[in-house]
Amino acid sequence: MTVPLLPASPDRPLLAGCRRAPVEEYDTALLDLDGVVYAGPEAVPHAVDALHRADRAGMRLAYVTNNASRTPEDVAGHLTRLGVPTGPDAVVTSAQAAARLVAEQVPAGAAVLVVGGKGLHEALREHGLRPVGSLADEPVAVVQGFDPGVGWPELAEASYAVVAGLPWIASNTDLSLPTDRGRAPGNGALVGAVRAATGAEPQVAGKPMPVMHRESMLRTAARRPLVVGDRLDTDIAGAVNGGVDSLLVLTGVTTAGQLLAAGPQERPTHVAADLRGLLTPHPAVTPGPGHAFHCGGWLARTADGRLLLEGEGPDPVDALRALCAAAWTAGDRIGTTPVLDPAGPAGTVLGALHATP
Repeated sequence: MTVPLLPASPDRPLLAGCRRAPVEEYDTALLDLDGVVYAGPEAVPHAVDALHRADRAGMRLAYVTNNASRTPEDVAGHLTRLGVPTGPDAVVTSAQAAARLVAEQVPAGAAVLVVGGKGLHEALREHGLRPVGSLADEPVAVVQGFDPGVGWPELAEASYAVVAGLPWIASNTDLSLPTDRGRAPGNGALVGAVRAATGAEPQVAGKPMPVMHRESMLRTAARRPLVVGDRLDTDIAGAVNGGVDSLLVLTGVTTAGQLLAAGPQERPTHVAADLRGLLTPHPAVTPGPGHAFHCGGWLARTADGRLLLEGEGPDPVDALRALCAAAWTAGDRIGTTPVLDPAGPAGTVLGALHATP
């Protein structure tokens, strides 16, 4: 199966609304995991019920994660324990994308130096490659992915291999990883150590690179997918790179303020507080006079470089949608993001998005 990689289209209409619920508009949800479905061992509030309802509505659920430390079986088991019965064929990892990228560059059966967990080992074996742990094993490439057990000896071994001229593939370059205790260093931080030691740059397989989009499409055969994630720089940018629609949920890394400052390559098609956004229509943002924008009873506009919010509505996400349109339009015109007053009405409304479970 050949999957075309669509050109990025940052100028397409954004936050145009969804007349029907996304479960009715899209055949497959390509869901990120950390910060979207769970945070550490626990489910994100409302996630399990929303996924059950989306499944009953006929939407196919696929889980696409940049975390390369675990196998699809491990991830599926975690989801099942949380109350979302899932098989490993519904899980796509950056380890799988990285392994395919390696397999396209090295001979069948070749040894590959692995810095990472069993997810990478299994993915490489799936492609007929032989994982090894030392440059003395004569690998022909080095692949690096997150694992909490990676330490100085493994990073040093990767550095020796990169300096020796071996192709270097990183599963992903996420700088942070959300856990039940907060934000922790991700694979990007570990890749940064090897980069600093060698001066080299890796090939990157995971989101937002097209390699991960290709892997997701190959494994899910989605016809009209919706990328669902919590990160602008990976999930949403990956959707833009793949030319598909996206839904940003505010249960993970990205804050409302960061969304307002998003550049064209990191702007979602839809935004919701959490995964319940799959189940309800999204009102369109409509332009008004003087670069003002309406959504769900709210009006957002810019004046003197500031973002202003007026009106009243039942859903603070509608206020955020209107504010995004005003901020993005103004930023595209003047080359900077208008300032949001955290003590003003806009700041108060947006603060409610992060205070309500």
